[in-house]
Amino acid sequence: MLRGRVLSVASECVPLIKTGGLADVVGALPAALAPLGWDMRVMVPAYRPLRAMLDGWGEVWTEENLWGGTGTVYQGEVAGMTVLALDAPHLFDREGGPYNGAQGDWWDNPQRFAALSWVAAQVARHGIDGWKPDVLHAHDWQAGLAPAYLAYGGSGGVGTVMTVHNIAFQGQAPAGLIDELRLPRSQFYPDALEYFGTLSSLKAGLVTADKVTTVSPHYAEELMRPEFGMGLQGIIARRAAEGAVSGILNGVDTEVWNPEVADAPYSAAKPAGKAKNRAALCAEFGLDVPGPLAILVSRLTDQKGIDLLPATLPAFIEAGGGLVVLGSGDPALEQAMRDLAARYPGRVGVRIGYDEALSRRMFAGGDAVLVPSRFEPCGLTQMYGLRFGTIPVVSAVGGLSDSVISATPAAMAAGVATGLVFSPVDGLALGQALQRLLALYADAPAWAQLRKAAMRQPVGWEISAQAYAALYQELLG
Repeated sequence: MLRGRVLSVASECVPLIKTGGLADVVGALPAALAPLGWDMRVMVPAYRPLRAMLDGWGEVWTEENLWGGTGTVYQGEVAGMTVLALDAPHLFDREGGPYNGAQGDWWDNPQRFAALSWVAAQVARHGIDGWKPDVLHAHDWQAGLAPAYLAYGGSGGVGTVMTVHNIAFQGQAPAGLIDELRLPRSQFYPDALEYFGTLSSLKAGLVTADKVTTVSPHYAEELMRPEFGMGLQGIIARRAAEGAVSGILNGVDTEVWNPEVADAPYSAAKPAGKAKNRAALCAEFGLDVPGPLAILVSRLTDQKGIDLLPATLPAFIEAGGGLVVLGSGDPALEQAMRDLAARYPGRVGVRIGYDEALSRRMFAGGDAVLVPSRFEPCGLTQMYGLRFGTIPVVSAVGGLSDSVISATPAAMAAGVATGLVFSPVDGLALGQALQRLLALYADAPAWAQLRKAAMRQPVGWEISAQAYAALYQELLG
């Protein structure tokens, strides 16, 4: 039974375009919501790599005055998902990434993503080809102006949801662009559009959307604190007091991230293949590790806590542990990882860059995955670890603390522990967690229990999809 229609608006979506976890979430939601009666279509920009797929798609909307040119929305099907692609070559047909080129961020990003938001609001307000959404769901700053355009220009009966995937990215623009961005000057004050003398598309979405969500319950609470809210904590607290804020934990695609299709298949009930994948991973990197083999699949930045590792890992490695690293980021941290490999040949392997096939081999073959982030809105890495029985070692922030049950004595006795959670986020606490990891790995029955519980923990979209469906239903009254 059809319960409602949702237009999901985002700057990226798997399998079309991806730079981070936002794309995974946007790409997973339509299929997760369909069994619950929700027809979700996804609107994204038609970046240069996507334009070829538009051949044969139907033209469903045209916007002539779109910041310097015409924008056309084409509708088609991709991997069972209905996609609305905004083709505006003057804004999106460029060499480079979605947000930047060789020289850095595109200078007109405010206008580029205002265009996405403007067209999304128009489509939501008027509908296309007999399809009109009941809800517009905007993701992160790139879609933040869509709820604002509906709020200030007429909603057409459409409810709005604004999801914060990472509040660190806020879509700031000079205040002088307020007219060009088609926003009302009357709303340029601190409780509305003004953001410390500038504009912020994320703030615009936060103050105008009917509902605000974050990608984990703990992150919703953290965002009301200055150390996490990054200047927007007051707005989040105000919307929470209005009953408009909720945290809905992300899920992962359990078909894509599935140990039963690893090179050596295994499961919670039949774990033997895990050892074969471990041996293959060690052989790939030339390692001989008697203790737990940890993996790190991450951007190499201070935000991810990577700066804690050079001083903390030697004790773990010298006690028998090993490490395989896949990632890129801060050149100094990339070099620090290479230095660890040089210092501990046969115990540490490093691959700078990203390779999704390799990351899956790492999750299949690793014993533990390190996620020592200073803040983490949700995190998918620890969920991949749970799915593969690769024990997460995580800091007690955001979605990490929502998704991992720490192996305290009480949790181990109850058989519910799924990983190791440490706090505060510093080298001492991380080092203590790694020592606990070594002890658990040395206790074969305890390790088997921990791994089995981790693999049996639900990490798919079923529970989260129900929460989104309930939120949409609330907007429908």
